[in-house]
Amino acid sequence: MCGLSINNRGTVYSAVIRYIKEQIASAKLEPGQEIPSRRELASRLKVNSNTVQRAYKIMEEEGLIYTERNRRSKITKDEKILGSVREELILQAVSSFVSSIRSINVPVDEVLDLVNKNYM
Repeated sequence: MCGLSINNRGTVYSAVIRYIKEQIASAKLEPGQEIPSRRELASRLKVNSNTVQRAYKIMEEEGLIYTERNRRSKITKDEKILGSVREELILQAVSSFVSSIRSINVPVDEVLDLVNKNYM
């Protein structure tokens, strides 16, 4: 696990959450799979362990991960939550893409044609 991407608009803990969500959406992390300890992930991502602690707390509140007593945290097995993670990431990407395209006034038909050609 590596490759944390932090943009200027977000916080580091938000980037950690997004990183975990991307790992789930790409099936690199599976339902019920243990994830690294807070300290281990902080070390891998080269961020403060308090930052990872905050990210884990938020993900637990969202139901994305759970922690059993004296064990490592695990990815939820709740299919509804896992499906919403994928949808959330797709919608964010589409929204960003649409904003970029709108700013240069590209007609929708041209955009769709280019997407179809380049997606294959």
